[in-house]
Amino acid sequence: MPEGTPNVAAREDIKISDIAPIVRSGEGRGVGELVNRRWSWPGHNGKPVYNFQSEGREFSSHRCLILADGFYEFTQPDDPKQKRKTKWLFTMRDHDWFCIAGIWRSTAEGDAFTLLTTEPGEDIKPYHRRQIIPLPRDSWADWLDPSVLASEVLRVLPKGSLIPTQVYPPLSQQQALL
Repeated sequence: MPEGTPNVAAREDIKISDIAPIVRSGEGRGVGELVNRRWSWPGHNGKPVYNFQSEGREFSSHRCLILADGFYEFTQPDDPKQKRKTKWLFTMRDHDWFCIAGIWRSTAEGDAFTLLTTEPGEDIKPYHRRQIIPLPRDSWADWLDPSVLASEVLRVLPKGSLIPTQVYPPLSQQQALL
């Protein structure tokens, strides 16, 4: 995607089992193919596999980039009266969109992808015990190249790279209650 932003329509949210755009490796180094695939594949226990631990694995094939402009994490509410978890939107500082490391596979229901996770970096640690792996732009081609070791590419971003914004409950709603 050296020309800039991919021609992908904006969406409000992408939920587990939704169809979403990914880039998978194409013919030649640094060449990717933009395709739409389902997020999650069926697990052995019948539950969807929507993320996958990356530690100790090399992923020598079926690597992909998942296009995003943000992602959510959820925390237990501070207020015991609040029924739902607090929802946080994470965006990447100085970038309108970015790519998340993933893998894809063929299933009986069709091709599907999952997000790779790792131990949390400093930006995510206060919110969750694991994190997905947003990749810096200069790592995208390396991730799609199976000759590059996953351990050389899959790293957490430096502190301050991800910006959290509370989206539920809305801060304006909380302020109105005070």
